[in-house]
Amino acid sequence: MLANPSSGRLHCAKPFHFHPKSNEPKCFVFRNWPPRSKSKSKFCSLSLLVPRKNRKAFGIRALTDATGAAAVDVTQPYSVKIPVGDRHILIETGHIGRQASASVTVTDGETIVYTSVCLADTPSEPSDFFPLSVHYQERFSAAGRTSGGFFKREGRAKDHEVLICRLIDRPLRPTMLNGFYHETQILSWVLSYDGLHSPDSLAVTAAGIAVALSEVPNTKTIAGVRIGLVGDRFIVNPTTKEMEDSELDLLLAGTDSAILMIEGYCDFLPEEKLLQAIEVGQDAVRAICNEVEALVKKCGKPKMFDAIKLPPPELYNHVEEIAGDELVRALQITHKIPRRKALLSLEGEVLTILTEKGYVSKDTALAGSETVPDIFEDEDEDEEVIVDGEVDEGDVHIKPTSRKSTPLFFSEVDVKLVFKEVTSKFLRRRIVEGGRRSDGRTPEGIRPINSRCGLLPRAHGSALFTRGETQSLAVVTLGDKQMAQRIDNLVGVDEWKRFYLQYTFPPSCVGEVGRNGAPSRREIGHGMLAERALEPILPCDDDFPYTVRVESTITESNGSSSMASVCGGCLALQDAGVPIKCSIVGIAMGLVLDTQEFGGDGSPLILSDITGSEDASGDMDFKVAGNEHGVTAFQMDIKVSGITLSVMRKALLQAKDGRKHIIAELLKCSPPPSGRLSKYAPLIHIMKVKPEKVNLIIGSGGKKVKSIIEETGVDAIDTQEDGIVKITARDLSSLEKSKAIIANLTMVPTVGDIYRNCEIKTIAPYGVFVEIAPGREGLCHISELSSDWLAKAEDAFKVGDHVDVKLIEVNEKGQLRLSRRALLPDADPENAGVRQPTGDSKDVPSQTSDKNKVKGTSSPKNNSSESTLLPQKKFIRRSVSPAKDRQNINNDATKKSSSRVVSSSSKDENTLVNGGANIG
Repeated sequence: MLANPSSGRLHCAKPFHFHPKSNEPKCFVFRNWPPRSKSKSKFCSLSLLVPRKNRKAFGIRALTDATGAAAVDVTQPYSVKIPVGDRHILIETGHIGRQASASVTVTDGETIVYTSVCLADTPSEPSDFFPLSVHYQERFSAAGRTSGGFFKREGRAKDHEVLICRLIDRPLRPTMLNGFYHETQILSWVLSYDGLHSPDSLAVTAAGIAVALSEVPNTKTIAGVRIGLVGDRFIVNPTTKEMEDSELDLLLAGTDSAILMIEGYCDFLPEEKLLQAIEVGQDAVRAICNEVEALVKKCGKPKMFDAIKLPPPELYNHVEEIAGDELVRALQITHKIPRRKALLSLEGEVLTILTEKGYVSKDTALAGSETVPDIFEDEDEDEEVIVDGEVDEGDVHIKPTSRKSTPLFFSEVDVKLVFKEVTSKFLRRRIVEGGRRSDGRTPEGIRPINSRCGLLPRAHGSALFTRGETQSLAVVTLGDKQMAQRIDNLVGVDEWKRFYLQYTFPPSCVGEVGRNGAPSRREIGHGMLAERALEPILPCDDDFPYTVRVESTITESNGSSSMASVCGGCLALQDAGVPIKCSIVGIAMGLVLDTQEFGGDGSPLILSDITGSEDASGDMDFKVAGNEHGVTAFQMDIKVSGITLSVMRKALLQAKDGRKHIIAELLKCSPPPSGRLSKYAPLIHIMKVKPEKVNLIIGSGGKKVKSIIEETGVDAIDTQEDGIVKITARDLSSLEKSKAIIANLTMVPTVGDIYRNCEIKTIAPYGVFVEIAPGREGLCHISELSSDWLAKAEDAFKVGDHVDVKLIEVNEKGQLRLSRRALLPDADPENAGVRQPTGDSKDVPSQTSDKNKVKGTSSPKNNSSESTLLPQKKFIRRSVSPAKDRQNINNDATKKSSSRVVSSSSKDENTLVNGGANIG
């Protein structure tokens, strides 16, 4: 006899019979124990009636299989090579982690993933979900490096590790059997990584093999593969180099006969191409599963089927009899909150009847009381009392009495589980039989859509998207490279994300009270799905050099909030002035697979735009994002044993029709997206300079660029090795100042150029240093200061004076030689460029305007209108062309029209961000 302390039920292998005069211990067997009634039972606890040495604790891990044979301790190593795509993967077990229920290592190239499965010795409290936890970690030592952060030990899971945990968990759950409550844990580590073979698909396969080898009862072995598309060729488990040219990133998991999970991203791939990729992936998964089945027969452990405890079968009929009519009425309530409250109230009533008052069948109650013999012993053997209607049977008298039926009691957990399943059954029946859903829609119907933009005045872009009772508040923030997200990965190459979407699901969106803390795995997964869906429509960095952050806060939820984030995020991007390529929307599809059970024709019923209850009670959650021409992201979870390609084809085509409808509804957005940059958004100006001039902008230790930022008030100046300079500013005036300084700092001076009203920065015995542009100085030798002879430069000039000079020489070091005398009316043009011999001319030191000089911020002031830097009223996008070296001109000072006055910046060398957003 096994006693389950958690459920309170007793299970006897053979029923005990009551013998009144037997000296053996008496044992009474009830189907549900203990009764939840206020009256005290006259029977003691049955655990006291069973001898201690014969007791068996319920739920101890099985050491024997179903046939009673002792479980074998598998310690012998096994290995098998399985062909996958154009190469093999190596599966090994029995080498590492032999104390776990099962452990395997999967090797592809030089990438090795180790996975273990363990389960608790005793079961936990029964619940409506399988107690499975998955943890995946990428050890930096696998790539021969350590973490780039302050803490060198791997800690909290990174976002992409959380995503892989979800990829492992989602296909495993449908294969787990109900009623198994031993907590199960899957741990997966990347022990070696070669940079070519991705570990995520290997981790899914390793987890499926480990579960198949373990004691955990499951229905099928699962495996996972990645599918890429290079040209017109589908590749199974492509390398990272092949994925660089792939149009598709699909990860598929399933069994040898069905698909359980898909997730992927593509660039507007047609539905037919996607179905072909899924078919290729299913064939690869089938081949792996067939090989694994042979391995399981050799070294798999006996499954713990005897530990499965399900609710009593008759409880389903009792719940339907009590709550059937009320369930039908409750499921017809259109709105979520009233319907949820009605179902909770009904569940409470059912719990009270079945766990406290006791259940009596209606048929038994209508039949009336039954006559049963009442057995008692005569206390006085000497006195014989005979009552009319009695029958003398010696010391025992049998008296006919009437007694009501005994109420039945069930455990609270079983009642809740059964009530949930019955509710799901009634909901599915309503959809199939009536052809109408809870809110009155047809299977292809989509809930009413309402959207508006610009509701947050200080945000760079905002949108509120509402579809039925699902609502997303999307906010866009624009910034420079400093706002980009740095990703620390195994390969050690700095990766910066210039677009990321962050999804938040507060408990208030479903009208509940809950804890707020770090992002959950669900929030990370939904955010990544929406992010990858919108990524293909973003402009390239050269056209729109902003870092873009999208925040999607779910303010209401009754259906797919991740797809609402796609729709709201697309509108918010347009409102922020991001020139997206087209509009992207998302829709969630559902499925009722076994329709024949509910009066249907047996063909699967596909549901468009499912609600929360249809997601929980249905067989599929298939999210598809894209436009009317193709798909950009998709994710499918299955709650049954799997679906076929024909069902998936029907769901994809129905989803395409739904996307067309939603795109048409987005065009009705009121107010519509602004389509231009917000006045609160930063301005980014792009300049192109010669690559060898970049160091002049940076200066020694970054001093020069820091001084420019402090003087002009811009937010940041980002330089690249190829000569691209990006200036980020909050206003146009500061941007113009920094642009002028950088343009003059990196300009290419030409002999013959004239610079007006230039300031003398330094006076030396041999001449003066004149700033011809901010940060650029040249030497005007004492012989070139005046047409008359000067003994000392300070006799005629002082620091701060302004003079007009002409560039007469640029030496091999890039140093500038200027002349004031060449511009004087009485200057000799023939000798203007001739250096007069002096005792110290050969010892002239280097100019103070080299790349290490910090100060120098004034702008050149020329009399010519060509050299004046006028602030631009708006941004104009122009092509980028490198500066050209200009030809020397005649140095004749008497013909000023032939001398060119150089502007400190050239419009042809600048690229400015257009404030308008172009869509399409």
